[in-house]
Amino acid sequence: MSGGKKHGKTLAGHAMDGFSLAVVFGILWGAVQLVPSYHGDAGVIGALGFLLLAGTLMSELVDVLGIPHLTGYLAAGIIAGPHVLHLIDHVSVKRLEPVNTLAIALIALGGGAELRMEGLKKGLRSLLTATVLQTMFGILFVGAVFAIARPPFTKELGFSALVGVAMLWGVLAITRSPSACLGVLSQTRASGPLAQFSLAFIMASDVVVVTVLATALTIARPLVEPAATLSSGAFRALGHEVLGSVSMGTTLGLVLAAYLKLSGRQLLVVLVALGFGATEVLHYLQLEPLLTFLVAGFVVQNLSKQGDKFLHAIEETGGVVYVIFFASAGAHLNVPLLKEYWPIALLLTGSRATVTILTSKLSSKLAKDPPNIQKWGWSSLISQAGVALGIAQVISKQFPAPSFGPAFRDLAIACIALNEMFGPIIFKFALDRAKEAKGPAPSLSDAEESAT
Repeated sequence: MSGGKKHGKTLAGHAMDGFSLAVVFGILWGAVQLVPSYHGDAGVIGALGFLLLAGTLMSELVDVLGIPHLTGYLAAGIIAGPHVLHLIDHVSVKRLEPVNTLAIALIALGGGAELRMEGLKKGLRSLLTATVLQTMFGILFVGAVFAIARPPFTKELGFSALVGVAMLWGVLAITRSPSACLGVLSQTRASGPLAQFSLAFIMASDVVVVTVLATALTIARPLVEPAATLSSGAFRALGHEVLGSVSMGTTLGLVLAAYLKLSGRQLLVVLVALGFGATEVLHYLQLEPLLTFLVAGFVVQNLSKQGDKFLHAIEETGGVVYVIFFASAGAHLNVPLLKEYWPIALLLTGSRATVTILTSKLSSKLAKDPPNIQKWGWSSLISQAGVALGIAQVISKQFPAPSFGPAFRDLAIACIALNEMFGPIIFKFALDRAKEAKGPAPSLSDAEESAT
């Protein structure tokens, strides 16, 4: 029996997953053919159920190859999305975006709760060294490659404007993916220096990126638009956003800790309310939700005894949300755009990966990190997803058409797509090679299969 198993399932089990996946695709295909106007609320509910089922089944199939589950979620969304099989249309994908809001909130809360003060103190030198070098060299090197390559939408820009746009692209390059990191760590149940460093660095880098982006936008505007001037008001707004988010996150974390201690019931409802309601309030107050929730999770973990209880609640809620989040991200992926931009996108993603690896090696050597971090510390830094897409959208809105913003966003989406597809695979491979992955937790189906 054990000899016939791989990754916790028999060959028959994987064959059944494949058959079930084909049935799910077939049912949706039949529904689309029979009811071409399959839109509205029914279409959204159907898309939601399909992405959940198809993403889960696809993740079980790719697991045979040692590929992360979230890559399976992405693949299911891409195949069924409006650019490949057209089983899910643009309208349904757009209307699923509120799920992304909930997912990002849970990712930030869980990420903050995973950061323990003891671990941060031990790895403080490593984190500071890596953060400074990755930020500095990432912006300079990738920005320089962007300026030299001169994508088509920059051909008409003068030198100073090109420098401003290249700087913004450099900021996009230092953006990482907390969701991909947490997704892979959750699947592999990895623990060790590499897993701890990856989580701490990526979560801390979100704070850095928010600050650097606001600063870069303030500096780039006069370079791109000569009539604009460098305003101190923009820096005051930056201070409000960062300090206000930290203050609000601290307050929210203390309130959550008190609730967990006094009651702790209906946590699912509380987390959903936070994901949707609190996010809207934070946007209205012009605060950064990701930073706020990150701080809140950190406060619950380190300033109370409710951290483990809080993490367990997030894991129970986040399991389903993560599947839909990544599957809908795959459906949202603009495949024709990737085909159009692939040469320049490949150059820019390659330069980003190169500087990330080299800088990681340098910072690990300077900080005298453990061997696993020195060898594989870069592996978690390749992925990009929601945060990077959000930054591209912000830049697009700041410099709308006929300026470079929309074209900048389109190229960013193509590059993010490549990092989104290959980054998690690289990170899981590194965790396996570093022998920090413990494998997936046994599921109910596995237990039933063993019993038979």
